[in-house]
Amino acid sequence: MRIDDNEGVSASSKHLVFAYYVTGRGFGHATRVVEVVRHLIAAGHDVHVVTGAPDFVFTSEIQSPRLKIRKVLLDCGAVQADALTVDRLASLEKYVETAVVPRAEILKTEVEWLHSIKADFVVSDVVPVACRAAADAGIRSVCVTNFSWDFIYAEYVMAAGYHHRSIVWQIAEDYSHCEFLIRLPGYCPMPAFRDVIDVPLVVRRLHKSRKEVRKELGIAEDVNVVILNFGGQPSGWNLKEASLPTGWLCLVSLNIHPASVYVAAHILQETAIGRHCASDKFSGARRLRDAIILGYQLQRVPGRDIAIPEWYSRAENELGQSAGSSPTFQVNENNSLVESCSDDFDILQGDVQGLSDTWTFLKSLAKLDAIHDSEKGMEKKTMRERKAAGGLFNWEDEIFVARAPGRLDVMGGIADYSGSLVLQMPIREACHVALQRNHPGKHRLWKHAQARQQAKGQVATPVLQIVSYGSEISNRAPTFDMDLSDFMDGDKPISYEKARKFFAQDPAQKWAAYVAGTILVLMTELGVRFEDSLSFLVSSAVPEGKGVSSSAAVEVASMSAVAAAHGLSINPRDLAILCQKVENHIVGAPCGVMDQMTSSCGEANKLLAMICQPAEVIGLVEIPNHVRFWGIDSGIRHSVGGADYGSVRVGAYMGRKMIKSMASSILSQSVSNGNGGNPEELEDEGIELLETEASLDYLCNLSPHRYEARYADKLPDFMLGQTFIDEYSDHDDPVTVIDQKRSYSVKAPARHPIYENFRVKTFKALLTSATSDEQLTALGGLLYQCHYSYSACGLGSDGTNRLVQLVQGMQHNKSTTDDGTLYGAKITGGGSGGTVCVVGRNSLRSSQQILEIQQRYKAATGYLPLIFEGSSPGAGKFGYLRIRRRISL
Repeated sequence: MRIDDNEGVSASSKHLVFAYYVTGRGFGHATRVVEVVRHLIAAGHDVHVVTGAPDFVFTSEIQSPRLKIRKVLLDCGAVQADALTVDRLASLEKYVETAVVPRAEILKTEVEWLHSIKADFVVSDVVPVACRAAADAGIRSVCVTNFSWDFIYAEYVMAAGYHHRSIVWQIAEDYSHCEFLIRLPGYCPMPAFRDVIDVPLVVRRLHKSRKEVRKELGIAEDVNVVILNFGGQPSGWNLKEASLPTGWLCLVSLNIHPASVYVAAHILQETAIGRHCASDKFSGARRLRDAIILGYQLQRVPGRDIAIPEWYSRAENELGQSAGSSPTFQVNENNSLVESCSDDFDILQGDVQGLSDTWTFLKSLAKLDAIHDSEKGMEKKTMRERKAAGGLFNWEDEIFVARAPGRLDVMGGIADYSGSLVLQMPIREACHVALQRNHPGKHRLWKHAQARQQAKGQVATPVLQIVSYGSEISNRAPTFDMDLSDFMDGDKPISYEKARKFFAQDPAQKWAAYVAGTILVLMTELGVRFEDSLSFLVSSAVPEGKGVSSSAAVEVASMSAVAAAHGLSINPRDLAILCQKVENHIVGAPCGVMDQMTSSCGEANKLLAMICQPAEVIGLVEIPNHVRFWGIDSGIRHSVGGADYGSVRVGAYMGRKMIKSMASSILSQSVSNGNGGNPEELEDEGIELLETEASLDYLCNLSPHRYEARYADKLPDFMLGQTFIDEYSDHDDPVTVIDQKRSYSVKAPARHPIYENFRVKTFKALLTSATSDEQLTALGGLLYQCHYSYSACGLGSDGTNRLVQLVQGMQHNKSTTDDGTLYGAKITGGGSGGTVCVVGRNSLRSSQQILEIQQRYKAATGYLPLIFEGSSPGAGKFGYLRIRRRISL
């Protein structure tokens, strides 16, 4: 397609200001940028070009006051002895000098400049730091290129400058901040970019006809001509005649501009005005890691493996797959990114959505029927679960796959059961469940299930069979099965209490309540009846006991799979509430609903904002580009079923009952003249306010100032369970029971959610405020306050306290030259161990500090913490896959 003078980008209704960064690598990039810039200006926009190329490259083609040229060199490309020879080490050292040493000043300058010109959009071809500067300035950006410097420099690092490997990391992270890549033909691998739009080849407008060019050069019309151009060849260099076909003439160009450009201006304009948005994507840190892994995989050369960093193999293990086994992609006719269908399965419904863990799960399903060939080297338990899974499905029938992530409790935590606003982030790690329905007569039963049915004299009875991977880690049985008729008591489902006792009989199989419990809840709450046998395969990457809601992920994925297989239309919010019933009433853990809501309703790279009264999602909060959250596992096992969590919850409900009683008492005194009530004082305070507090449904509806003014000094620090029951009868919590002989903390558990609700509201407001160190400091301060409030409730631990102290030390000992740091940390979820949430600047330096904390914690405790970073979609956003195994002929 040719771009003519009268064929350009359609005029936008909004005047935009583009900042267009052009790499310092020769003039080639500048000349192709010219045409894109020319069309943006023709559409009525201003374009500021940031480049090291001479002005004439642009002004010879564009004469417009809307073109502004700023001469700055922000990267250096490659150092070459001639057109074909690259000095790799000199290139790396030049980049350090140009872009690494002055990096902090560059970022500061570019952010200020972008604000000064009121830039609406940043385009990079292909300057790495431009993407990071745009993110710091709160401006969207895209890259336009056919190669990226992280890929180019990776080879230089391995060949000549291993000590400069951090350059590759930094460049890849910088690129990861852009929205997507507009990819030009002739591209090399660019693993830092996960969202790609391919554009077709076009050519620049012609200034002279072919006939005019031949006449000017003195070349006859019948002479065949080849023009050789690689940029920067020495004058007088010619090809030998023997290298040319007979009758051909070769012209060597000293610096002929490329003759082709690519249509990108329209995409840039549409993106800048919000008509084209990138798909959900991994966090910058996750994309950076993928870039490192794939980049080095592509550059591996036999005999050079020693040059690959040790974190390469660790990251491969973290991904659960070889870096070379990543899914292949293709671009459809609408230029959107789609994954090619697996060679093993037809995906009849749904979309893998670019999730590598889902792809890996599908690959693992495909290998199940060949599991006996790989038994050698397996541990006994692992071999047992894999063999059981190998006989679980009928491969000629459909299988339904659901996915649900764990969550990182950013703010809110235990205040959820008191009605607080909470902010939760779905993490990268997720649980996958594969489910198949089968007629009881076709179901492949395990031998002991067959024996059980024969002993009962049953024929073709629906059976539930579950295989759960990871039993060797959690010291539990890898399989569970039961007759679905065991869930019925006559023509009605059994009670939740009876089910809880049923699953508690065998500690090694109590885990099955999280999966099978979804069946009973659907039977009880929605009246669903199950006439087919069900086969579940559960594979979860959400580690147990780390405080990142492994149980909620299993429940939500299981119920989502059941709903999909049975055609049940359950919206994500209602599904989460049903899953909470599984945990509260069948498992017997008194959790709030935020875990299930995040796993079900969350979206990647956003915080789910929810008011837990009982479960009202008020929106999704964008995580600003300059902010990042991490989770660091303390290694201390956490459980919401533990005594500490339950006792704090009891104490909070005791406090609420006491506050309601006090408010009622004040109101009663006001209507009795004989009890010393002061009507004027009561009028000043507000009868309606006291009436509201006398019927308080949630502690979080009581403001901090009201709590301090009226109730704080009247609540006891502790109270014996029997004493509370004698005076107040019950604490009105449907999922906990007061132990009469136990002394409960009351004041701290009651105070925590009141102040936490205020902190969460403040945190949410700060996320949308102007970018500054003060903003990050305030966000971190709120996390610290939450952490110490947990400790006051008795929910702290030595491990989580140590991690918070390490973050504090890293924050206050920071170097003034650091381009990023950490600002705050807090214990998460139910407390008493588990994971700490950390907030910091979204930068490579911050990620390095997290790794340093990991190593310091290991040195002090002997335990190497898991690090949670990145995000992924909730079950509702993922939907489900309906797949069928391809049968080989």
